[in-house]
Amino acid sequence: MTLTGKRILMGNEAIAFGAMKAGLQIASGYPGTPSSEVMETIISHAKEYGIYAEWATNEKVALETAVGAAYSGANAIVTMKQVGLNVASDPLMSLSYIGVKGSLVILVSDDPGPHSSQTEQDTRAFGHFSNIPVLDPSTPQEAYDMAKLAFKLSHELETPVILRTTTRVSHGCADVIIEDIDPVSRDIEGFVKDTRWTIFPKLTAQRHPLLEELQVKMSDRFSEYFTDNSFNFITKGSSNIGIAASGVSSLYVQEAIKDHPGTFSFFKTATAYPFPEKAALDFMKGISDLIVVEELDPYMEEQFLQIAGRHHLTINIHGKKDGSFSFSGEYDVDVVIDGINRALDKIGSKTCRLSHLITAVKAEDIPSLPIRAPTLCAGCMHRTVFYAFKKAAAKLKKQAGIDSVFSGDIGCYTLGNARPLNMVNTCLCMGAGISIAAGLSHTQEFSNGQNAKQVAFIGDSTFFHSGIAAVVSAVYNNANITIAVLDNRTTAMTGHQPHPGIGITAMGSPAKMIDIAEVLRSCGVGMVKTIEAEDLDKCMDIATEAMEFEGPSAVVFKGKCVAICKGTGQYIVDEDKCTGCKLCISQLGCPAIFSISSGLPVIQDTCSGCGLCAQICPYDAIVLKEVSQ
Repeated sequence: MTLTGKRILMGNEAIAFGAMKAGLQIASGYPGTPSSEVMETIISHAKEYGIYAEWATNEKVALETAVGAAYSGANAIVTMKQVGLNVASDPLMSLSYIGVKGSLVILVSDDPGPHSSQTEQDTRAFGHFSNIPVLDPSTPQEAYDMAKLAFKLSHELETPVILRTTTRVSHGCADVIIEDIDPVSRDIEGFVKDTRWTIFPKLTAQRHPLLEELQVKMSDRFSEYFTDNSFNFITKGSSNIGIAASGVSSLYVQEAIKDHPGTFSFFKTATAYPFPEKAALDFMKGISDLIVVEELDPYMEEQFLQIAGRHHLTINIHGKKDGSFSFSGEYDVDVVIDGINRALDKIGSKTCRLSHLITAVKAEDIPSLPIRAPTLCAGCMHRTVFYAFKKAAAKLKKQAGIDSVFSGDIGCYTLGNARPLNMVNTCLCMGAGISIAAGLSHTQEFSNGQNAKQVAFIGDSTFFHSGIAAVVSAVYNNANITIAVLDNRTTAMTGHQPHPGIGITAMGSPAKMIDIAEVLRSCGVGMVKTIEAEDLDKCMDIATEAMEFEGPSAVVFKGKCVAICKGTGQYIVDEDKCTGCKLCISQLGCPAIFSISSGLPVIQDTCSGCGLCAQICPYDAIVLKEVSQ
């Protein structure tokens, strides 16, 4: 396949092509927005170039798989989002002591905003903490070039390299000049037994001084690349005010100051760690005020402050710490203009003040946009399960005076917290729903008579990711909880990637299908039932049975993700039977149902035909469209 030339690519696609050009042989990852397309692009070309690629059960396993490949001398990449790095941090911290033999690139996508994450955390600081170099591209072209560079540096320095992106780099599209990719080389040394690969306290003590020496070596090597390429650059301005930026923020700065050519000195870096101290020091000389622009943490700002302190420089540094820029949230050109202007006000500079690119519009003149609250898709099987447990909980409360607490998890089903369902009382991180429910169950005897049944919701992919260990712990400690596994046979939230319960690998090969119910039984769960999530009455009955069970119980609710398996029918409202009670609207929150001026509900053609609304209608006023005609 001829690739050489200019192509419009998403940043994540560019990273994948850069990795393949660098000789990628093994790829592993766990899906998570905004990182998923890197692996998906590699998977789509894997057979063509002879690459092995897999979706692992979680980020820790993915990293360890890639580490094994790198120990054998292979070129490997592992992909994840920023919260996934938390899961992978255990092997990561030890890996920095051991190093690698081949090359290992860790692609981590941060999510300022956040758009689809629990946290706004900054991987640059994580790289510094773990003593692993971090590259921070600002454009899809840089993402492509720096992916190649990351493999080169990893091989030369025998250390993993983190390639950190943010949402706008990962999902932004631009022209990227790429090159032809050669089939994968099969010439690697293979694993050679060596005490280096077995970490013990003695080895750690021996390797730590070498790790510190490597930091100096990395800094020197990065300095060479600083002078040899455009990833890092300096432009000198006529004023004594400098601006420093990294990643996509550097593009915002260049756009913001384009009407003041030659005024500001500008320092742009893509080597977040080790920080290019020598170049930064040269830049700071002759500048009285420095404005630092970066997402998310004041990482660069702290580096500049340390350099100024060590070298006794008289320079004022403006950024997050003096309130010029916010510590949280995603930046854009307007945010950067406002931040720079706040810094200029502190400096007392009026001549350099920036103007917004678009004439400001008064807030009251902007028409309000319709509110579009996050919600489960029309026809989502999760809505049926949530409603079933809501009714079962009400029955338990009425009959036995027992309340219910519903612990959620990370996935589409987190949206069960929205009104009118209100069925997610806790949500922390992947797999935590089961553990939190267990913890809550053990507080009963300390809670002054509070009596509540603990229910944990978890998705099928999340169950394999981090739910199994939580189940084992709950069984071992006899937690009185009910586990509801929402099995729609895909990793729906991140783009419908496969998982071990589907029976197919990332590359489309048949695989052993891991039965979730059998796993639950093998873990010792006392009651395990499986049901198709179509019949509401049966779902309510089994939810009630599970909640009344003493000790750990579990129900696997099976269904289809309506985003990939569309329904064949559509329901409508029979106006002759409808009384306008609006139970279908007030109880379900389905986005396909809304109310019109007459007071009667209307079902839109976005209906997927799940029939849940028809099952709860007390007047049989909701019928299949085909039946009514």
